[in-house]
Amino acid sequence: MEGKKWYKKLSNWFFILIVIILILFLSVNLYIMYQAKTQEDKVPSIFGYKPFIVLSGSMETEIHIGDLVITKEVDPKTLKKDDVIAFRDAENTVTTHRIIDLVDKDGQTLFITKGDNNNTQDQNLVEFDDVEGIYITRIAGVGTMMDNLSKPTTVVIMVLGISIIFFLLFNISNKKLRSQEEEEFLEYKRQKALQEKANSKDVEETTKKSETKKDTTKKKATKKTTSSKKSGKHS
Repeated sequence: MEGKKWYKKLSNWFFILIVIILILFLSVNLYIMYQAKTQEDKVPSIFGYKPFIVLSGSMETEIHIGDLVITKEVDPKTLKKDDVIAFRDAENTVTTHRIIDLVDKDGQTLFITKGDNNNTQDQNLVEFDDVEGIYITRIAGVGTMMDNLSKPTTVVIMVLGISIIFFLLFNISNKKLRSQEEEEFLEYKRQKALQEKANSKDVEETTKKSETKKDTTKKKATKKTTSSKKSGKHS
């Protein structure tokens, strides 16, 4: 019985943890979607960190398709050779490639970039204003998940699913609480009945003792009267 209780508690906590993770993913996605709609000229960021979904294998084997790349906003002046950066290309698409060299053009520093898995360098030079951030880390496979979660249909399904789950959990919790209250009430009634029975028994015993005492007193009184009568006749 104790083993089952432990298993149920662990299962409940695990389920709650999964729901919390899904809510966090959904919240981040909704926030990013909101920023993307309200600030179309900027890449959405969370406390200076910008997530990007990898759509090509140009940086394999370090970064893979479907990964979620995390970059951090940085002062372009601090960047150097071999840094991996996220930047906007000529088509306004964000690309994550490695700096292979720096060049000066008309007194302005520009970056030459290349994908680790590409045979040639990128066609266009990267200006300071094009830099979105420096590569920090990647989360394998999460990019694909977040891409799916960002779709309107998936968002609606997730919101409905989470709402239904919380509704069911709330009802289950209420049923357990009511059941516990009923058990406590029945136990209270049982204890009260036992107490009343015990009190009734005590009263009966007290009454019997009192009656026995009265009978004993009457017998003694009768003996005394009989004795007195006998004494009178003898005189």
